[in-house]
Amino acid sequence: MSFKSVDIQLELIKRGIEEIIPEKEMVIKLERSIKDNKPLIIKLGCDPSRPDLHIGHGVVLRKLRHFQDLGHRAILVIGDFTAMIGDPSGRNKTRPNLTLEETKANAESFVEQAKVILDVDSLKIVYNSEWLNAMSFSDVVELASKYTVARMLERDDFTKRYQSEIPISLHEFLYPLAQGMDSVELKADVELGGTDQKFNLLVGRDLQREYGQEPQCIITMPLLEGTDGVEKMSKSYGNHIGLLDSPDDKYGKIMSISDDMIVKYFRLAVDADDEKIADVEQKLSDGKTNPRDIKRELARALVTLYHDKDTALNAERHFDHVVVNKNIPDEIDEYILEKNQLLVDVIATAGLTKSKGEARRLIKQNAVKLDGKTCLDINHVLNQGEEKVIKVGKRRFLKVK
Repeated sequence: MSFKSVDIQLELIKRGIEEIIPEKEMVIKLERSIKDNKPLIIKLGCDPSRPDLHIGHGVVLRKLRHFQDLGHRAILVIGDFTAMIGDPSGRNKTRPNLTLEETKANAESFVEQAKVILDVDSLKIVYNSEWLNAMSFSDVVELASKYTVARMLERDDFTKRYQSEIPISLHEFLYPLAQGMDSVELKADVELGGTDQKFNLLVGRDLQREYGQEPQCIITMPLLEGTDGVEKMSKSYGNHIGLLDSPDDKYGKIMSISDDMIVKYFRLAVDADDEKIADVEQKLSDGKTNPRDIKRELARALVTLYHDKDTALNAERHFDHVVVNKNIPDEIDEYILEKNQLLVDVIATAGLTKSKGEARRLIKQNAVKLDGKTCLDINHVLNQGEEKVIKVGKRRFLKVK
């Protein structure tokens, strides 16, 4: 296979990234790859502590896809062993441990969802329990001898916890070392990760050097805030756009983001190039273009990226029909009442909210309607035999029969 020039490759590689460490070494690796006609080994580790992926995860997954498109060897490392330790990144307390069985179950779901972005035919998937589980205690002692406590405490989250006298378990120090051993095992040329992973990725460089290997380059990606524009995107915050969300939900959720997040979403969520970013910034600043129209363009781009153009146009028509014109969708899920039930129970059981508590909160916020009329009674009972259309928020509907 013939590789594209270094400049062309770097143009795609640098799109949307935070930094390359160090960029000069990255150039050298690319030049050697072209000269030897040999692909680089690109590593992305994923922690299967949570099985649900969203477009925030998609940021770094798409960067791995960029390397695939350039002809390099992409390796997805499922951290089934390291997930049992628990990544302390950004944590102010010890993360609960998972069993190997739990991590493997989550990993299966992770891989299935990642296929939405990655080219599975050329993707290599490995599980780090294969080599980490095989290490003897003397191997672990040798590994631990290659890093000092002082260097570990340079890490921000460890420093803050230490200064605040919040306990740090010794096994948490092993997490970055274990992740670094993944790079040693795979002889990675490049490792990808979010900006919150920078310390761990640097440990991988150091360990490769300690084990006589050429150290990997590091590419960090910015973290994407959720639809609230404040917290990092996460299902637990309820601000996520899932990779497997329906096209209608993807479109509708994009339309709910704040105007000041539009450029970042174009850059990170839909893989826009510099020319497109400049065009969006110009339109947002000219005082003539309604940001809502640019947001529509963003929503169409996101749905097209994960589905196709026709699906995106259908999602837009659905949004206009349901949200803009406040109509009921042509097709909505049905719920059969087998007895009289509280409205909050039906809403939660049918999956319109994550919990009964959220259902009560939304009723109190005037966000729940029955047949188009706002319901304010958290103790409202739906009677068996009656038909109602429940609307929760702007886009969630349920027909009760």
